[in-house]
Amino acid sequence: MDEPHPKRVIVKLSGERLSGRQAGSFSSFSSDSLRRTVGELTTLHDAGYQIAIVVGAGNLLRGGQSAVFTDRATADTAGMLATVMNALLLADALTAAGHTARAYSAVAMPSHVTPYRFREVRQRLAAGEIAIVGGGTGAPFFTTDTAAALRARELQASVILKATQVDGVYSADPRTDPNATRHDRLSYAEVLEQRFAVMDLAAFEICRGGKVEIRVFDGGAENHFLRALTEPGFATVITS
Repeated sequence: MDEPHPKRVIVKLSGERLSGRQAGSFSSFSSDSLRRTVGELTTLHDAGYQIAIVVGAGNLLRGGQSAVFTDRATADTAGMLATVMNALLLADALTAAGHTARAYSAVAMPSHVTPYRFREVRQRLAAGEIAIVGGGTGAPFFTTDTAAALRARELQASVILKATQVDGVYSADPRTDPNATRHDRLSYAEVLEQRFAVMDLAAFEICRGGKVEIRVFDGGAENHFLRALTEPGFATVITS
């Protein structure tokens, strides 16, 4: 079996990272949020990392959590299509910033988006392209966490970068529990035993089976993607 590439990473990017909030209002897209995200990804890419981004759609539609649809499979399909919209937006913004970037979709729509084929994407990552993969897993009933884990295995990435609203994994929610303790490093077994909500179980098991590290960190900090990989203690590292 091929070993993971030490400089190839999966960025798990929530759709909310592309949205904006002002005075209690919410917008699906924010030019400021998009600019900050492109800047963070540029810092990571310029440091020599090969980047594949798995993007969510929380700014547009949360699939199975939507109260509008009556059928879960239909709702999840709509959510997957929404992630493709975000992938197209991010690819366009990265291209405008001077990168070679391409949107891919796990849901077939070849007239509009390049179909996701992992061997092709591996080659393009090695050539310096930034890949943005939408469409989730291509099937309903799975989260974009699971999609990120699958892409990590297929693309031979060594790490999944998962930005959150806190600076790592804690014993409890530090925003509500003053006694919560932060973990610098955890094993897969410890995460399962203590039931830390890092990723959904399917995603976590895929990562564990392929020895893919998961790094959890504060998505509001400056240069957070690069610091999660290079600065000891910045992220909680989950590994075998």
